[in-house]
Amino acid sequence: MAIPKQVKIGAVNYVVQEKQVVDNDNSNWGACVFHDNHIEISTGLSEERKEQTLVHEILHAIFYESGFEEQDEDVVNRVGITLHQFLKDNNLFHKQDVV
Repeated sequence: MAIPKQVKIGAVNYVVQEKQVVDNDNSNWGACVFHDNHIEISTGLSEERKEQTLVHEILHAIFYESGFEEQDEDVVNRVGITLHQFLKDNNLFHKQDVV
């Protein structure tokens, strides 16, 4: 899957940026920045890890746009891993579907 340049979550467009340093921390793989609607993904990851990280950060945005400002990172991690695998196993990552 190619990492999209943006994703729409609810009525909000989130710009997806690949960056060397995410959220000013070399150890972060990704971040969802709610106040200006963007997702950051580390350029140093494998394609598989980029996909997993994108799904994880999209889940943060989905929860936020659904009114859940406080989020349990463990829940996002577990659901993100399972959702990513579900999307892959069922061929739901389609390059042509990405904006």
